Amino acid sequence: MTVTPIHPQVRIGHVHLKVADLVRAQAFYRDVLGFEVTQRYGTGAVFLSAGGYHHHIGLNTWESAGGKPPPAGTTGLFHLAILYPTRAALADALQRLLAAKIPLDGASDHGVSEALYLRDPDENGVELYWDRPEAEWPRTADGGLAMHTRELDLDALLRAK
Repeated sequence: MTVTPIHPQVRIGHVHLKVADLVRAQAFYRDVLGFEVTQRYGTGAVFLSAGGYHHHIGLNTWESAGGKPPPAGTTGLFHLAILYPTRAALADALQRLLAAKIPLDGASDHGVSEALYLRDPDENGVELYWDRPEAEWPRTADGGLAMHTRELDLDALLRAK
């Protein structure tokens, strides 16, 4: 069977998360990360975006009000990834996290990108990252990607702001 690749311009447009406490989750995505509320559905859901898009993140308590995060060892979302347009924008995100005293799970330089890893108030994994220009991506001798995971210098990132 021949598999035809998906159209190269297809993108993942948004994520919709079940949360335990809508006010708490909204405060994280709006007040810490800086997304803007675009719409509310009563007291059960809120939609947020960057730049006026209809929504990048949906939060709801329709099936999860007061719920607990899934236990370790179960399937589900590993993390959602939020792509920042520049290194300076990622530095701003780091500064916001530090000001809000949000702990990082990790910070990595992958060669193709730099990433911050953390958890939202419902213990969902969140990656904040920026992609280096493709011309700067590390390559093998035959032109393949040579991604790696190295510790990200957070002080150097903050100086990029």
